[in-house]
Amino acid sequence: MSISYNLSDYDFEFPPALIAQRTAGKGRTRILHVPKDGSASRLMPAVQIVDLFRAGDCLVVNNTKVIPARLFGYKKSGGAAEVLLIQALPASELNEARWEAFVRPGRSFRIGSVLEIAGVECAVESVKEDGSRILRFGVSPEKFQDVLETKGHVPLPPYIEREDDESDRLAYQTVFAKHAGAVAAPTASLHFSEEMLEALRAKGVHIAEVTLHVGPGTFQNIQVQDFREHRMHGERFVLDAESANTINQCKAAGGRIITVGTTSTRVLETVATDSGVLCASTGETRAFIYPGVKFKIVDGMLTNFHWPRSSLILLVSAMLGRERTLEAYRFAVQAELQLFSYGDGMLIL
Repeated sequence: MSISYNLSDYDFEFPPALIAQRTAGKGRTRILHVPKDGSASRLMPAVQIVDLFRAGDCLVVNNTKVIPARLFGYKKSGGAAEVLLIQALPASELNEARWEAFVRPGRSFRIGSVLEIAGVECAVESVKEDGSRILRFGVSPEKFQDVLETKGHVPLPPYIEREDDESDRLAYQTVFAKHAGAVAAPTASLHFSEEMLEALRAKGVHIAEVTLHVGPGTFQNIQVQDFREHRMHGERFVLDAESANTINQCKAAGGRIITVGTTSTRVLETVATDSGVLCASTGETRAFIYPGVKFKIVDGMLTNFHWPRSSLILLVSAMLGRERTLEAYRFAVQAELQLFSYGDGMLIL
């Protein structure tokens, strides 16, 4: 079967009313189970997916923690300005916090400009090729963390058309969250409750963790029709020796490696050898998985429904095939599932 590399062939229509503006809660969403063997899909409450796992399987999750990365402030003229932090950088010689960030409006963040962001003086050091800025804040990295906690906002995706509120600080954080650094949640993990994890462990399912600090590139639009020309935004990851060994042992014993989300998937596929073996690794991944790319270690995946024509729907199509993916998305729309980050999910297994 021929593979289409035309981005337009990975589009789907949906009513905007299906975009989830709030989550149903951990363990309270609905999941569409799409078997990899081609048998009929079925819809189930999230808690029931535990029944689909077997003793010896390995569930791989992303333990990144979302930071309150959206900051608001003012230009010298008094107009509004906004910053979305991407990643922390080494402090300046004067021990000032430095961050890479996306900004609005861009024309106000020229090199040498000084603004007030979240009550802190902010100087623009440089502009990168992708339009992001290197910003220097007039406080130490430690004090800047306090600023984030008191004045930072939850970086909800752009299609959630409301301001964040206090409930999002818990709702947009997964039960696996440990290591701060993400500016978007690994949202497939939002389907899991602590009770579901306890049930999986009781069945003999192993749980391994990776860390990938999700960046705003997860929402980056693909600008080329032949998507093979697209270049992914880099994201930092860590796979430690304990998790690598757990996954390798499960795989060798015949267990299935089931990732939670596209982020965990991309980490494993970045690190795995062609023979499907992992070693502890730390680095930056720009892995772009699309139809025609073969999976080296991942056997199944729990994921959300993704924006049309996105790198994420292409990754799903790489595992499931284009036609089956679009069929699943049509089913989701007809069943009026909630879509995208705060919405329902799909288990490919």
